Amino acid sequence: MTFADLQHRVPILPIEELMIRHLQTRRRPASRGSAIVIVIWAVAIAAVIVAGAQMLAFRQATLGREALAKVEARWAARAGLEETIAVLEYHTEKPEADDARQIFRDLESVADGSLESGEWSIRHSEDGFEKKGPQDESSKINLNTISKTQLAQLSGMSIDVSDAIVDFRDVDNSPGMMGAENEFYKNRGLTYGPRNADFRSVAELELVLGAFPESVRGEDANLNGRLDPNENDRSESEPADDADGMLDAGWSGYVTARSHALQVGASGEPKLYLKDASPEEMVERFSISTEQAALIKTWAATTSARMEQLLSGNVGNLSAQSQPSNGRSSGGTGGAGRSGRSSQGNGSGNQRTSNVPNLDQNQLRRVFQEATLDDPAKPAPGRINVNTALPSVLRIIFADDPITADAIMTLRNSKPGGVLALSDLSQSSRVSPDTLARLGGILDTQSAVFTITSRGRSASTGLEVEITAVVDRSTLPARILEYREQ
Repeated sequence: MTFADLQHRVPILPIEELMIRHLQTRRRPASRGSAIVIVIWAVAIAAVIVAGAQMLAFRQATLGREALAKVEARWAARAGLEETIAVLEYHTEKPEADDARQIFRDLESVADGSLESGEWSIRHSEDGFEKKGPQDESSKINLNTISKTQLAQLSGMSIDVSDAIVDFRDVDNSPGMMGAENEFYKNRGLTYGPRNADFRSVAELELVLGAFPESVRGEDANLNGRLDPNENDRSESEPADDADGMLDAGWSGYVTARSHALQVGASGEPKLYLKDASPEEMVERFSISTEQAALIKTWAATTSARMEQLLSGNVGNLSAQSQPSNGRSSGGTGGAGRSGRSSQGNGSGNQRTSNVPNLDQNQLRRVFQEATLDDPAKPAPGRINVNTALPSVLRIIFADDPITADAIMTLRNSKPGGVLALSDLSQSSRVSPDTLARLGGILDTQSAVFTITSRGRSASTGLEVEITAVVDRSTLPARILEYREQ
């Protein structure tokens, strides 16, 4: 084959065209490499997007589980609160007249419980130790009735602070010896002054000059009456504590501003207001005679009448107390305790009424369980329940008379049903008549207000929610005075 034949079969391209084809051939691999890089970047970006979506979904799922767990814990805590309120309302409607402690046993029985989604526990602190059930506010001393002598018994209390506390609640603007009224607060640059009315809460005590939170609350930073983890870890978190496993609640462990007298009798009926009650109502309610009821009615109408004057049971002596005093009236502070020794008459005006029989123990108990001289519209600040008062509280009240404090403790511990009425304290030979005569103004055997701290725990995650409520069982339905969740 000749060159001409080859040239005819394979055309000879110009050099320029050959170069162009060569360059085009070299560019094709570069195009494929770029495509691969783009694909890799696209895959990486998609992976990032998917991972972000997964993380977001996981976070939302976690938040959802936490939200669900919080709901479970909250409703478990709420269930414990409702169970406790139900017990309080039951005992208001159907009290145990012969067992003052049954309500507290029933409260303990519902202190722990569970739902399908969670469980609850209700506890309170007594002298540092955790106890089942809600806190009885009547186991403490009311801030609105506590005396300077009793205030002085609180740890860390100084004379100037105790005087300032009294000045904060009294109605006048005259400072005590070392107290503080409006002018004193203004001089300290404060925009408030004393309330000059009753304290509304223990926390309000911190508004008093010199009453610092560490004294009022101690280790109980949130005033829930329970030892929380941050209150038992030394210096790891606020507040400062000694990590001894016991709650030092400061002054809040001994005082309250919530308690008041229960206006419901042991029968479940409203207490009979003696100043308005008729003798016929007294006869029916107390199972006493017409003559006894008439004397009580006359005595109750006087401005000086006080329930503790009845503790001796000597209604004959009440006629002398219902007469004008002439500056010689006993005023009920010690007279009732002495009346049992002067009932036979000595030429005085009460010898003719000595023919009226004294109230026996059962009658006297019914009078104290079913009657009151407190205005039903204005319940008196709570007296201390002798059945639940802390030993430390009794020793504060009877700082100068520890024998009486021990006698009350011994008597109540000896009775499975507790002390049913103040008149039962006369059964102790260690409680003197004079002491018995003044107990009516500071002690009681019933309680109206309770602080319920219910801690709910989720069954799925163990997350906890705590509800603290202050409940007054004086009326039906019970009233919630304070409610907070933590």
